[in-house]
Amino acid sequence: MSTLMNQARARMPRIAEAAVERARLSVVPRAPAKRPGRVPFVALLSLLLVAGVAGLLFFNTSMQQVSFRVTRMEDRATLLEAQRQGLQMQLDRLRDPQLLAVRAKAMNMVPPATPAFIRLGDGKVLGTPMPATWAESIRVNPLPTRKPKNLKNRKVEVKAAITKNGTHGGAAAPAASTVAGTKKNH
Repeated sequence: MSTLMNQARARMPRIAEAAVERARLSVVPRAPAKRPGRVPFVALLSLLLVAGVAGLLFFNTSMQQVSFRVTRMEDRATLLEAQRQGLQMQLDRLRDPQLLAVRAKAMNMVPPATPAFIRLGDGKVLGTPMPATWAESIRVNPLPTRKPKNLKNRKVEVKAAITKNGTHGGAAAPAASTVAGTKKNH
């Protein structure tokens, strides 16, 4: 065994030297790095720019179309509102009690002088029902009004007074006026 041990001791330095040799680090030359070319990057940026401009144009065009549609709808709403107001005014004219009375008279209807009413809850008649006659009916078309005597046309004369300096006095100067034959000093 001792020879075996001696042999192992003799080999040991050689194995240790081989291990040391294997363990030493060495600088490995770098492999040439492949840089991507600039062409794909520029193409990507150009594609993004063109897509952005096209998107903005599409968005702007669609917004203008929506704006035109809104304007048309607002104009239509205004027109419809004007038509509604016109129809409401026409309906109010047709519902006018005076017009209804005139149209009823044209159909030989007579408004009652003393109307009677029926209470719908219990069917009771309120008032005394009497047939309407032309003699006792309410006048539908009122008589034309007559002008009072003091509102009839009168002749008015105005004389301007001449002031001390020789000019016409106008509104500030006292003037004599005659109205319907009477004299008044202002």
